[in-house]
Amino acid sequence: MSSIDRKPGVESESAVLVGVLLSDSAPPEGAFHAEPLEELAGLVETAGATIVGRMTQNRQSPDKTTYLGKGKVEQLRLVIEATEADIVVFDNDLSPAQIRNLEQALDVKVLDRTEVILDIFSSRAQTHESRLAVELAQLEYSLPRLKRMWTHLSRMKMGVGMRGPGEKQLETDRRLVEKRISDLRADLRQIEKRKEREVAGRSDRMTVSLVGYTNAGKSTLMNSLTDAQVKTEDKLFATLDTRTRRWHLPGWGPVLLSDTVGFIRDLPHKLIASFKATLEESRQADLLIHVADASNPAALDQIVAVYDVLRELGIEEKDTILTLNKIDLVDDPVRVETLRKRYPNAVEISAHTGEGVSNLASKVSHALSRDFLNLEIELDVSDGRLLAYLAEHGEILSRTYGENRVKIHCKISEKHLGHVKESSNVQVRPFSGTLSHLGEAASSDPNTDPEDSTIEEVA
Repeated sequence: MSSIDRKPGVESESAVLVGVLLSDSAPPEGAFHAEPLEELAGLVETAGATIVGRMTQNRQSPDKTTYLGKGKVEQLRLVIEATEADIVVFDNDLSPAQIRNLEQALDVKVLDRTEVILDIFSSRAQTHESRLAVELAQLEYSLPRLKRMWTHLSRMKMGVGMRGPGEKQLETDRRLVEKRISDLRADLRQIEKRKEREVAGRSDRMTVSLVGYTNAGKSTLMNSLTDAQVKTEDKLFATLDTRTRRWHLPGWGPVLLSDTVGFIRDLPHKLIASFKATLEESRQADLLIHVADASNPAALDQIVAVYDVLRELGIEEKDTILTLNKIDLVDDPVRVETLRKRYPNAVEISAHTGEGVSNLASKVSHALSRDFLNLEIELDVSDGRLLAYLAEHGEILSRTYGENRVKIHCKISEKHLGHVKESSNVQVRPFSGTLSHLGEAASSDPNTDPEDSTIEEVA
């Protein structure tokens, strides 16, 4: 049997990092060049391994056999011997054959970028839903690689009518994996349907979703906006499970704010598909807040990577506010100026210090109001329930009271208008007056007072 330990995970192992820089993988125009293997180093350290060496190679295209050129493979073997490394981790996606050939040449375990990401997700998954999603992605990744895990098969003599026990076990394993994949997909489809019903059940609320690159500060921003006390860590993929809280938006009222799993460059497609239910909040949100780490030298590259994932999810055209976070940590004014020129409408904030957060709230309020209808709604003064509904789901600009009736000048979304029209003795018409007759301002309504907000988790 092969001496290579194929146990999953990299915790407590020493690793040499390898990156093949292909000619067609240039960063966006104007991007600052981060260290080529810096992100992979963060992934490997998050997974629990110690980095003992690094190696890069520039190539027009990868070698079909070993991804690296022959000379580099030999050079890598010498680095492994000198550092006594346990594993080699590539910042590229390798085929099963390439990994097998490299392991035979190097006599150590070889992992690619996807396998490390899956390992991190496996260790971070907390809920039943996320554990199922990670297991599905891992099995779909490992299915074509099962033969690599049975490297001792090559040592067995095979002939007509002489099928070894290892080959039979391989076929058994493959059938078991395929059956488990089928079961997981069925379970996740049920979760997706339930999640869709849950999100649809919140259609009477405006919803905002935080999206962005991993470790961009989404959870810190959520804590700043809602005092949700979500655990934050300076690590990649600290959040895998969606959290939804009520955010009392000043001058607006309560909206639902969701924190989602962070994205990363070359996020495995199977992982995105597995986490479809978890990302349902973002798919159904009225507005996205795209949080980017302005202090990261690769910020432009990361912003593009997030938009690529949003495109894959089919939500790239959703109304989005780009937020440049960690502005207090930027030590290069040229980098900030480059970001400002590329994204002139972005909001600059520091979720940690609170700088710019009030400006972000104003931008969100304006964006949510953009498609609101400007209406005059006349109803009975005694209809307190409908008055409260208008205050909660719309923006009340004025009230004009008569003997038994009140005229409300408000802005309200079309999706909430249906509930208003269902009430009896209500007249709805486009607003055609001026604001010179302002009555009680919306900002004085207790339903829009930020001090009266309560924070609670939403199922």
